[in-house]
Amino acid sequence: MFLAFGLVKQEAMCGNVPVNYIRTAEEFVGALRNKENTETYQKTFEYCKLDQLANQVATDDQKLAFWINIYNAYIQVVLTKNPELYKDRTAFFKKKQINIGGRLFSFNDIEHGILRRSQNELFLGYFSRLFPDKTEKMLRVEKVDWRLHFGLNCGAASCPPVRTYYVDNVRAQLDSAAEAYLGRYTKYDASKKSARVTPLFTWFRGDFGGLEGVKNILIRFELIPDKKTELVTDSYDWTLKLSNFAPYER
Repeated sequence: MFLAFGLVKQEAMCGNVPVNYIRTAEEFVGALRNKENTETYQKTFEYCKLDQLANQVATDDQKLAFWINIYNAYIQVVLTKNPELYKDRTAFFKKKQINIGGRLFSFNDIEHGILRRSQNELFLGYFSRLFPDKTEKMLRVEKVDWRLHFGLNCGAASCPPVRTYYVDNVRAQLDSAAEAYLGRYTKYDASKKSARVTPLFTWFRGDFGGLEGVKNILIRFELIPDKKTELVTDSYDWTLKLSNFAPYER
């Protein structure tokens, strides 16, 4: 009876009292970091209204912070409860299993539909989906920020660690995340004038501006000396690794 009352109260709160969904997503990630029960956060998003959510999460900075936090939080929730799902990763990422506003989203919907602006996940970031639905168009970013790939944690050992992203400095946080990740996973060999790099650069090459864009990024972070450097794609460790939280930062 107590649980039922709690759910009714939560539904009423979402329907009648303004909820700061961006802050709630931040707190959701924080609760997972602290190993707290997150059912209340999940119910808040389940009972929210998508049009209200869209009004609050309106700018690209808001969309980046909110949806990266949601993606990372639900990876932890779903796979902690049922790690066996990760054995078939293709099915796992496609499955409609995240309840936002009474609509079930997949992890692919969030990553490729919302954060990558309706990109087809099979075409390296060069071809958008032809007919995204109206909800996706309502929620998606206006412009793709390549740094999102260093903010999303898909549960694998080679994924970037989980951070709480905040609207007021999300771009700076993503820049820091990108620099840290690439610093760890880029291995330059001066004798061969080549560098081993993350396969993220291959999987989403169009998001990074093609090969030239990738090299510009690596030069910017002083990981390769020039564009003459040959890039070799390294392997990706898909071993499941949950609770991989970066040190807390604001």
